[in-house]
Amino acid sequence: MVRLLTILGAVLWAGVSAAQDTALQRLDTGEDSRDWGAVGRLEIDGRGFCTGALIAPDLVLTAAHCLYDKSTGAAYDVKQIEFRAGWRNGRAEAYRSVRRAVVHPKYAYSGDAQIETVQNDLALLELHHPIRNNRIAPFETSTDLRKGSKIGVVYYAVGREAAPSFQEVCQVMGRQRGVYVLSCNIDFGSSGAPVFVFEDGAVRIASVVAAKAEVRGSKVALGTALDHSLPELFAARGVASAQGARTSLQQRNSTGAKFVRP
Repeated sequence: MVRLLTILGAVLWAGVSAAQDTALQRLDTGEDSRDWGAVGRLEIDGRGFCTGALIAPDLVLTAAHCLYDKSTGAAYDVKQIEFRAGWRNGRAEAYRSVRRAVVHPKYAYSGDAQIETVQNDLALLELHHPIRNNRIAPFETSTDLRKGSKIGVVYYAVGREAAPSFQEVCQVMGRQRGVYVLSCNIDFGSSGAPVFVFEDGAVRIASVVAAKAEVRGSKVALGTALDHSLPELFAARGVASAQGARTSLQQRNSTGAKFVRP
């Protein structure tokens, strides 16, 4: 775990207590996971996995860095990526191959997670065939997050890859340059996980997990702010792809702050 430097320290802790967060719950049964079928495990080239979520019947939102081989920096062949909606204990509600991957036009893969990459760490996966299943309802998105907002997260992780885990309540601790600092309890495998806000009786995706860090001895999650990057990602769908994105940063964060990929 790499310590998060002063660049984000000023936005944290004041008036927000992580002690109000709920414990992580494993969604082992159909009843437990009934509302979360649109969250799925992304199987990537047989080498690992990330988390993603449907925002349309044929469109998965995830983290851009999931689409790159961290040892070479090269983009994975989308033919080697599969979305497993509602994956639980060896079975999924639906299996879909990926037709095309589109990354944010300002995202450039780097082995180190810098703030410039985290704030644009979003990708859309277009599925070969839409998922039309009454147990799987795509999520709407929201841009209404503020410091102190109560949020939740659903994800797969190393050691908990057989079923999703759900933290019903965690919090937005601050925001800096298109990156939310979250008190959510995440781990490796949770990259791309949807961060939910509960508003007006609806559950909407308001951020995507991009990295984890440590601040003042406490572990935090870093999420990409959708209002900062999602409109540009949608605008780029016709021209950008994971294969065409740059694989190294032209400029480094002048602070030298580094984050850990979850």
